[in-house]
Amino acid sequence: MQESDLDFTVDRLGECRIPSPMSGVQFVDDDESVLYHSDLRQIEKILESGKKPPRFEMAGPREKIYFDPSKLKCGIVTCGGLCPGLNDVIRAIVLGLHYQYRVRTVFGFRFGYEGLTHRHGHVPMELNPAAVEDIHQKGGTILGSSRGPQDVSEMVDTLERMNVGILFTIGGDGTLRGAQAISEEIGRRNLKIAVIGIPKTIDNDISCVDLSFGFATAVSETRTAIYSAHSEAVGARNGIGLVKLMGRESGFIAAYATLATNDVNFCLVPEVRFTTEAFLEALRKRLTDRGHAVVVVGEGAGQDLIERTQERDASGNIRFGDIGIFLKDQITDYFKKKGGEMTLKYIDPSYTIRSMPANPQDSAFCLRLGHNAVHAGMAGRTNMVLGNWNKEFTHVPITAAVSTRKKIDPNGRLWDYVLTSTGQPREMV
Repeated sequence: MQESDLDFTVDRLGECRIPSPMSGVQFVDDDESVLYHSDLRQIEKILESGKKPPRFEMAGPREKIYFDPSKLKCGIVTCGGLCPGLNDVIRAIVLGLHYQYRVRTVFGFRFGYEGLTHRHGHVPMELNPAAVEDIHQKGGTILGSSRGPQDVSEMVDTLERMNVGILFTIGGDGTLRGAQAISEEIGRRNLKIAVIGIPKTIDNDISCVDLSFGFATAVSETRTAIYSAHSEAVGARNGIGLVKLMGRESGFIAAYATLATNDVNFCLVPEVRFTTEAFLEALRKRLTDRGHAVVVVGEGAGQDLIERTQERDASGNIRFGDIGIFLKDQITDYFKKKGGEMTLKYIDPSYTIRSMPANPQDSAFCLRLGHNAVHAGMAGRTNMVLGNWNKEFTHVPITAAVSTRKKIDPNGRLWDYVLTSTGQPREMV
């Protein structure tokens, strides 16, 4: 599909007829939008073809809403791995519903989609301002989380039985696909239940979304590990600091962590192939020239170099080999064979990073995400995810958000910045 043919139309439950209880705010008209392209040349090219440039519906409060707040019940679920800011988003949704729309009943479904099925026996939490008062100061999620699919029909049965009108799903690619399946089953039953996704992935790899919450905190927290690796490296003769960071298929954390510290000499990401031989030779040259080196590697990098099974995790993802341990062993063996002295320190801060509370930048971002998710749900939008594009919050159909995974372009400017910062060879194959 050509970019000019992209369809960002968001599903609606019906016409909005109820006046919003909000006042003194800047309402958003339904025809306000955010252009997908920011390059004037691309826009002009599309216009010359007689088509309209693709655009997102702008997020924000509407003057007329779909749901009657006095009768509405809502639900929140958090799925997948932990991520900084989860509690912030939960709190923002609850407070937005309570104070902006006077919705009094909000359920927190426990341990991911398991909480929407009766077989696991998880009792929903009742969420109100008192229950979420200080949760933004803590890491993790007060609702708990889990991975893996559940029976869609059973989950919709729960929503219908509890008379839930809006379900907020907080998670990544797998969670959004689950939300889409729930929305489709709701449609088959002709129910009036909105499903609103909030993108949660520490890897920042969701399509049509500039930034996912938790990413800024994750990059900030990597600095301690990289500073430590650098100190260990310069403190030893031919010292090497090796740091493994999260990033299954997209290396944004590794790339931005590299730029944030400017102490990294090699950044290895899933999007850019390298061979063991070429990398080790470049590393040897670096030690010869400078006497120390810092290597940052994303967890999904170099998977073609590692022997691994086709075993899958609960989310259906193929289990990756540990590239950090692999490189540690390869570097150690290489210098033993070469007969050169080398000191290697390996650091893996992955789970420390993802369980941290959100930093101020992420906290402010989570607040706006949560509030805009509430506005979207109250306006009867469904089967969509809250996005942000060109510094504006947007409504994105889930189909578009999960259509492909956002990745670093090896020929793009971000990777050029990384290469300039590290001084590593563009090609290591």
